Amino acid sequence: MLNIRFREKTNTWPAFVDLFSNLVIILIFLLIVFVFLWTTTSVFNKDTGAKTVADLKRTNEEQAQRIVQMSADEEEAKRLLVLARAELENLSANNEELTSELERVDVSLEELIADYEQKVSDLTAQLNQANLDKQRTAELEQERRELQEQMASQRAALADQLNKLQSALDAAEEESHQKDIQYVEMSTRLNKALADKVAELNSVAQYQSAFYKAIKDALGEDSFIKTEGDRFIISSDILFGSGSYTLSQEGKNQLRLIANVIKDLEDKIPSNVNWIIRVDGHTDRKQVVPGTRGYSNNMELSLLRANAVAKELAKDGVSRRRLVPSGFGDLHPVALGTDDQSLQQNRRIELQLTNR
Repeated sequence: MLNIRFREKTNTWPAFVDLFSNLVIILIFLLIVFVFLWTTTSVFNKDTGAKTVADLKRTNEEQAQRIVQMSADEEEAKRLLVLARAELENLSANNEELTSELERVDVSLEELIADYEQKVSDLTAQLNQANLDKQRTAELEQERRELQEQMASQRAALADQLNKLQSALDAAEEESHQKDIQYVEMSTRLNKALADKVAELNSVAQYQSAFYKAIKDALGEDSFIKTEGDRFIISSDILFGSGSYTLSQEGKNQLRLIANVIKDLEDKIPSNVNWIIRVDGHTDRKQVVPGTRGYSNNMELSLLRANAVAKELAKDGVSRRRLVPSGFGDLHPVALGTDDQSLQQNRRIELQLTNR
């Protein structure tokens, strides 16, 4: 960067003029003293007194002329010094103006340089951005080509999938047509089967009431068996001890009476009716004591008790294929309380006459 400066100098001319004037005055004073002393010395010298007086006069005249000339020179010097001082003051003023102008020019130049540097910086940034845009354009073009290739590949794959789907659709339509035919046939067979099942259920239902009535008659009104809907319920406390799945003697006696009713029913129900006796075991909600031998939870206990009842009925002469034992643990309580009576009601064996 161009940087031009004028340093302001101190104006020493006025002091120089004053010093020069004082020196001239001092020299004149010293010259007068010297002449006076020299003249006095010469006057008192008798041998050379007259000559000295004449020389002194001449010298005085010369000195007077010199003094006049020196005074004139001093005036001229003063005048020249005043002119020089005025000139210096003008030069100083001009120097200040030039300095101020140069400072303004320097400021303007700095502004121009700063503006130029900013423009160069902007152009550099634009050039860099243009290079980036060019690179980005090339990348986008590459991505476009890759995307076109992928789209072409996907289009071919989709066309292949469409052809496969069309083939599958054609095959599905043919299969659907065949299934429609099969559906009609199956619907016909299903309707017939449902009709047969309904007839079978009706056949079983007509024997349920007689079955439950025969049980009640065999066991008496004060029996421990309670009829509920399409089943009758036997309290487990009559059949088993607490936590046991071994039948008590009283339980075996009661089951023998029930077995006689079932055997009699086998002779009355036609052989074309496929019926069974469901033996469902249920327990209360008390948890099994850890370490109990033979079972680990209520579900296992209920199934063991149902199996024990089915085996005892089979032992008393009931056909084993007519007996289907199952265990439900405490999943289906008949009483929701936690008192002893509610728990006792939930410990039960349910017998139900139904179709297979």
